[in-house]
Amino acid sequence: MELVITLLVLLLVVALSGALVRVLPFRLPLPLIQIGLGAFLARPLGVRLDFDHELFFLLFIPPLLFADGARIPKRELFHLRGPILALAVGLVFFTIVGIGYFVHWMIPPVPLAVAFALAAVLSPTDAVAVSSITGGTKLPPRLEHILSGEALLNDASGLVALQFAVAAELTGRFSLPGAALDFCLMSAGGIAAGILVGRTFVLFRRRLVRWSDEVDPASQVVMLLLLPFAAYLLAEHFGASGILAAVAAGMTLSFTDVGKGSYVATRMQTMAVWSMVEFTFNGLIFLLLGMQLPGIVGGAKLDLAQAGGGELWYLAGYVVAITLALVVLRFVWVWVSLRFSFVRALRKGETRPKVGTRLVWTTALAGVRGAITMAGVLSLPLMKDEGVPFPTRELMIFLASGVILCTLVLGAIGLPLLVRGLRLPGEDPRIREERKARALAAEAALRGIGEHHKRVEAEGDEHAIALASRVAARIMGDYQQRLEAAGEEGEVPERARAEAGTERTLRLVALRAERDELRALRRRHEINDETLRTLVHEIDLAEAALVGLHPG
Repeated sequence: MELVITLLVLLLVVALSGALVRVLPFRLPLPLIQIGLGAFLARPLGVRLDFDHELFFLLFIPPLLFADGARIPKRELFHLRGPILALAVGLVFFTIVGIGYFVHWMIPPVPLAVAFALAAVLSPTDAVAVSSITGGTKLPPRLEHILSGEALLNDASGLVALQFAVAAELTGRFSLPGAALDFCLMSAGGIAAGILVGRTFVLFRRRLVRWSDEVDPASQVVMLLLLPFAAYLLAEHFGASGILAAVAAGMTLSFTDVGKGSYVATRMQTMAVWSMVEFTFNGLIFLLLGMQLPGIVGGAKLDLAQAGGGELWYLAGYVVAITLALVVLRFVWVWVSLRFSFVRALRKGETRPKVGTRLVWTTALAGVRGAITMAGVLSLPLMKDEGVPFPTRELMIFLASGVILCTLVLGAIGLPLLVRGLRLPGEDPRIREERKARALAAEAALRGIGEHHKRVEAEGDEHAIALASRVAARIMGDYQQRLEAAGEEGEVPERARAEAGTERTLRLVALRAERDELRALRRRHEINDETLRTLVHEIDLAEAALVGLHPG
């Protein structure tokens, strides 16, 4: 009973944190607020939660990675695969080697394998945390896609490397060729398991639709929530990477769902549910970090004393040193990678625009650590052998926690200044692309209405023809306005966009008036709750469609 109450309290605090970040008179990253709330729960209020690290990893990692895999733009992931893979794979191993040896050199009693384990959990970045600290200034789309792709793939590569480092510490054996072969096999097996689970679900859902004509969206959403765990457990059962399996399952499902015109209600509910799951799980991870902080500090001091002693400020110094080392390594890797890309372009006779140091520093500071780092470090085993604790585990948790805080603070200060006014050469023309897509969709709609009207005329029913003509004229007028508004700059598109904006405003006013009237009817008991829910749901869908449009 106590555990249930504690979980309910944590969920309430996570929900309140989302509201608190909007009402504060100054802007703070949401993760920092959640960490502070967690520390407040732990020390003044005495709320405690003991959890199994393996259960923690299984509960939090698969759904977060699955959601990342489903959300990332696949076209940009393919087009920018070079810089993304350079950051997500090359930089990860560069970071593991550099930070691993640096930590072992700075704190000699920390075993080298444990130092590599710490470096592995520090290598994944958090794109969600980056977006929360840029001060409302959006990153350039190209850089945003690169960072999102990096965060997706380096989660997998960093956490797989963590498993190897922990295994090396537990067994005392490590072979680089053997580890490389195992890494390839685990990666291939994990990707295959994720694709298998994703495709199996798609085929199973299609078969259900054929059998029953319709599948309840709520039941489909529940099955979708179970998919990342199914992919993860299947891959782990066969010794493959469950992390990559969760990512691959999310990407596979995204490929199949985007291209289908059916399952509209399921997609709408899935978006809402996954948004809630991501917010809740990320919030819980940072809350748990805050709750663990008092104990982490005490455990780190004990580990430090057993490792040869040192003052408390040594711990803060270690955190700052590791954070700066991460930023410098990231800066060096990005700078060298850009130089190599320029050299290759020159050899091929291509022209590549020069990228300034400001962009390199922006990319370096954007390496904010977040939920995956926290989940990974808390997954370190408690015991090495029976009766033998895992060496310096509490110190590693403290260092990882401190680096998360430092990167959040450093990014919150530096990124808004660097991002403001930053432009990337070869930027994706997303507004023009969206307008083109709207124009083509409107043209297709006009053609579809025209073809349907011809079929009605062919039937020869004068009443049906007259009715179809009146309705078609009204609907085609709406699509014609959308087509004009989607045009390039000029008097007609500008006028059409102004009309569309005014129409959107008036429709929203009308919909909200409808909703108020329906609620008044319910209060007067002229309609019941079921009628109210049905009609308000229709209005909500119409309002969501209008709010989602950006005609200007």
